[in-house]
Amino acid sequence: MYIKKILWAVALIGLLVAAYFAYFVYSTMFSPNTAFNNDEAYIYVSTSAPYSEVREQLQPLLKDISSFDALAKQKKYTTNIKAGRYAIKKGMNNNDIINSIRSKNLPFNLAFNNQQSLEDLAGRISMQIEADSVSLVTAMRDPEFLKANKFSNATALGMYLPNSYQFFWNTSAEQFRDRMLTEYNRFWTDSRLAKAKALNLTQNDVMTLASIVYEESKQAEEQPRVAGVYINRLRIKMPLQADPTLKYAAYQLPEYQNTIIKRVLNKHKEINSPYNTYMYAGLPPGLVTMPDISAIDAVLNYEKHSYLYFAADAKRLGYHKFAKTLSQHNANAREYHSYLSKQGIYQ
Repeated sequence: MYIKKILWAVALIGLLVAAYFAYFVYSTMFSPNTAFNNDEAYIYVSTSAPYSEVREQLQPLLKDISSFDALAKQKKYTTNIKAGRYAIKKGMNNNDIINSIRSKNLPFNLAFNNQQSLEDLAGRISMQIEADSVSLVTAMRDPEFLKANKFSNATALGMYLPNSYQFFWNTSAEQFRDRMLTEYNRFWTDSRLAKAKALNLTQNDVMTLASIVYEESKQAEEQPRVAGVYINRLRIKMPLQADPTLKYAAYQLPEYQNTIIKRVLNKHKEINSPYNTYMYAGLPPGLVTMPDISAIDAVLNYEKHSYLYFAADAKRLGYHKFAKTLSQHNANAREYHSYLSKQGIYQ
């Protein structure tokens, strides 16, 4: 009888231990453990991050970080961290959270618009992916990469087409650059290459001219006409005389740093720079900005006409008046300069 009581006691203790263990397992693995009110929260795990870095991000998002620690150690997550951007949904348990941050790296839409330089682009991209701006500029300007892909420091900006692309957050600088090269090569279809060849222009030439067209006009419907003017000038070996190239040349000089040139003056035409297309015939060495795809296609599909000149239209701001003769152009230019003077814009 005494032995039976002992056996019953042992069995009861065993049941209690099993029940506690089952409760512990359930609460550790399957009990909801989120502490935020939004539908989901995100954590960003950097490359080679230790568990402590992940834990620091998780702690304010969880009700009980200790139970998460226990399961993370048991599932060997603490020694097998995966870099990336991960979502934690409201009501997730520890097991779900670990499964999510271990294997469900989420892509996102990285976007950039027209940037003035590789440095500006790197700054924009570094706010969206793990790579910092210094490593991005280094990768973008890598001499071996540029040479292998027929770019120079002056033309490298043309490889980056403003658009939206799907990326993982933990993308390195080299991975970003290489992906943009892939997108650039994909953009240059056989049809576009044939059109460039027909113009006797290289891909870099097209991008350079497109950058000038884009700076001259942001109106997509007008860009082919502007491009046609420059194509006409190139064909008769007339200097491009493009104001955006003068501004670009000026902005390279110390006295024009942190300034905005609103009116091109004769003194700007005297700047001795290969980008001064009043002084030097042909295309400048490289881009003056990052052009829109519309401007690139405007060059490749330029409007065939007899115009050699254009000036900003004072009565239709953002657009231009086109002329076939210098006398008509001068009249158009005087009208616009008069408008600038009335607005108090003298430089």
